[in-house]
Amino acid sequence: MPVGAQKSFGTAGVAVALLLPIALVNAIGFILPVLNLARMSFNEALPGGGIAEALTAANWTGLLHDSFYIELITNSIVVSLGITLATLLVSYPIALYLHRASGAWRTFLTVLVISPLLTSAVVRTYGWIALLAEQGPVANVIASMGFQPPRMMFNTTGVVIGLTEILMPYMILSLMAGFGRLDPKVEEAARTLGATPFRTFWRVILPLTLPGIALGCLLCFVLAISSFITPKLMGGGRVFLLATEIYDQAIVTLNWPLAATLSMLVLIIFGAALAVYSRILRMIEG
Repeated sequence: MPVGAQKSFGTAGVAVALLLPIALVNAIGFILPVLNLARMSFNEALPGGGIAEALTAANWTGLLHDSFYIELITNSIVVSLGITLATLLVSYPIALYLHRASGAWRTFLTVLVISPLLTSAVVRTYGWIALLAEQGPVANVIASMGFQPPRMMFNTTGVVIGLTEILMPYMILSLMAGFGRLDPKVEEAARTLGATPFRTFWRVILPLTLPGIALGCLLCFVLAISSFITPKLMGGGRVFLLATEIYDQAIVTLNWPLAATLSMLVLIIFGAALAVYSRILRMIEG
């Protein structure tokens, strides 16, 4: 064997040896459980929580013919998209300001952005429950202004508000990671050529920050559609989403095959979102 081929073979062997442990961890911790869920989705639930060994597609066909699950899937996607859009709108100005800040001020603001991630989502959700309650501070402020406070708890509005705040750090960090293409000199050139601030933003800043927007939207959509704690607590059992339904089927009714089917459906939605993200990136870079 030539010396060059021996070196290449040795390098490949070292690479395989280094990647083997993490490949085994992924196989045991992720691939095998997903394959088990996929198999379980083709089983039938028995009374009392048992699972029949025979394979059937009844769970999948039932999702396509049951109006409740069709509405559940549609509502989950629409609510998650709404949360993603709301998170983007409130996070973009903050991320842009952080990108333009410098020195210790930028470090301080970045720490403030990251600090909510150090608190449990359960604690933050209960904080929003206290704020948005019928006699809470938000309702009292609205009432003091002479308006009728809207119902903000145990409905979709509360879920959207809570998840938007919880997902803001992820969106801000994703946007900042994608703002590397934003050059201040390009903005200065646009203003020098007579562009208004809005036109500069629309024609220069926004196109250059699209990769960060796409990354943040992908991350927040995936986290929103798979979120369980906030919809369960702030929805009060009245907001039906995929994550809460999976919990009910697996823990309450003990219908594990249906829960597995819904879980695989969420995984399919993740794959579709990733495909859309990849397509958008190719369009941006092309």
